[in-house]
Amino acid sequence: MSGDSCLPQHHTLSHSTSSAPLLACPKTKTCSYRGAVGLGNKYVRINVGGTLFYTTLQVLTRLDSMLKAMFSGKKEVFIDKDGWILIDRNGKHFGSILCFLRDGTVSLPKGRQAVQELLAEAKYYLAQGLVELCENSLQGNTEQPLCVIPVVTSSKEEERLIQSSTKPVVKLVYNRSNNKYSYTSNSDDNLLKNIELFDRLSLSFNGRVLFIKDVIGDEICCWSFYGQSRKLAEVCCTSIVYATEKKQTKVEFPEARIYEETLNTLLYETMPLPDNSLLEATRRSYTSCGSHSEEEEGPGGAELRERVRRIHIKRYSTYEERPMGH
Repeated sequence: MSGDSCLPQHHTLSHSTSSAPLLACPKTKTCSYRGAVGLGNKYVRINVGGTLFYTTLQVLTRLDSMLKAMFSGKKEVFIDKDGWILIDRNGKHFGSILCFLRDGTVSLPKGRQAVQELLAEAKYYLAQGLVELCENSLQGNTEQPLCVIPVVTSSKEEERLIQSSTKPVVKLVYNRSNNKYSYTSNSDDNLLKNIELFDRLSLSFNGRVLFIKDVIGDEICCWSFYGQSRKLAEVCCTSIVYATEKKQTKVEFPEARIYEETLNTLLYETMPLPDNSLLEATRRSYTSCGSHSEEEEGPGGAELRERVRRIHIKRYSTYEERPMGH
């Protein structure tokens, strides 16, 4: 159809209710682009799903695509009364389409879903080069999780993970149902805070510390810290308190202590151990406080024993148990 024979077309919305009248769309023309705009117009105004774009005729006709057919007179286009070329598509990725037509390549958006959306638009506009670029990206783009947290379901599995790990290990046991008393009012919130802190730490120290979740342990909420396959410290976050002549379970959130013990595990991150005296100060102690001669202790020097720092939140169950002055 030539530009001289353009006939005005009136369109109405296809979706309507019985109670609401039909809404009229803006007045448009259907004609070839060459007849509607003319060869002397260098810039093209395009309305893609309500998003407006300015570009040149040279860009639109540079590569083989549906846009080249539209703007070379081979395909009819819709033009509104203000002269905008109407394309009934989502304009979210049309800018990337124009960049590919202009440069022959384009930086793909981040995320697999965004690339799939761009691929659908490239297929619609018959931009074969962009289709291949998106497909190759999707085939080679297998998104890796930011962090992998194993959830142990048996003591043997837990022991195997800790013994085989070359990194420090932080384990969180949380089992809300492992309780024969009712919880205090803030216990659920504190349990959730412990879980959220575990998630934050696992993201912050991902690759340096192995984080493990245990959902079958005997404790309700308890942190354990390991280095070189040895248990270094334990932070128990639960205690039993009395309230109105009945026992209740209270869950605490010792955030500062948990951060401190997590940082202490980083001392065991490197192989071999960086400094024996420093590590022994956090891991071991002498068997007795008295001095011994080398003959009594053997050629190996003073005998050392493993020491685990167990930190429990102290809570007084009754008023009478509190020391004077508290």
